[in-house]
Amino acid sequence: MRHALITAGTKGLGKMVASRFLKNGHSVTVTYHTDRKKAYQLLDEWPGYHDRIQIIRTDVTKQEDLNHLVTEALDRFGRIDFLINNAGPYIFTRKKLADYTQNEWDSMVRGNLDASFHLFQAVIPHMRKQKFGRIIHYGFQGAGSASGWIYRSAFAAAKVGLVSLTKSIAFEEAENGITSNMVCPGNIAGNMKEATIAESRKIPDADTPIGRSGTGEDIARTIEFLCGEDCDMVTGAVYEVTGGLDVIHRHR
Repeated sequence: MRHALITAGTKGLGKMVASRFLKNGHSVTVTYHTDRKKAYQLLDEWPGYHDRIQIIRTDVTKQEDLNHLVTEALDRFGRIDFLINNAGPYIFTRKKLADYTQNEWDSMVRGNLDASFHLFQAVIPHMRKQKFGRIIHYGFQGAGSASGWIYRSAFAAAKVGLVSLTKSIAFEEAENGITSNMVCPGNIAGNMKEATIAESRKIPDADTPIGRSGTGEDIARTIEFLCGEDCDMVTGAVYEVTGGLDVIHRHR
């Protein structure tokens, strides 16, 4: 049994990833920040799997919380095979870069870039010892080309920095059997974050080339592939999961 550490793994895209790992026979440590009620619904939905689920409250902008998270995962399960950096603060208010406060800028960088660095440093000695590890980061549509994103500039800057970090880790850790890749979700909003592909196909989406919106299952399936035992040839890659929106360079 392998173990997955998934930040923000109790709702949205992260919950779908956690469910995928559980279905595949793995154990998971998942985090939440404020919504404890929603987090513990995961146990209700997986009643026969409590011995394979650990839920930890974590603020990913705080290094001490991240170190505690890794310690708790190792204490209970003895290993970390998959590090899924799903959590990432996001500012929904549309504003130009000049209008960001220092605290808002710090939150974007600490939560989306620094957190991945701190978690990497905490888990890498254990992955090296195992001679196996899969590290997944999340980007945004077009992150691999370092595109600008008006009104989302601080978030985008942190994620584009994470693209470079993803590729550096891939090169440096290849000799240790560790891969590092990025997944960039397209149009996945609202209930679609916890929806299946079958559910999405019932709701036409004329704005997405394939005719439906993305879902949490799309992301979970992609991560499942990248975390495979025999997927070591794929590392340092940026996967666009957008239904074709990235081809026409169009954000929703």
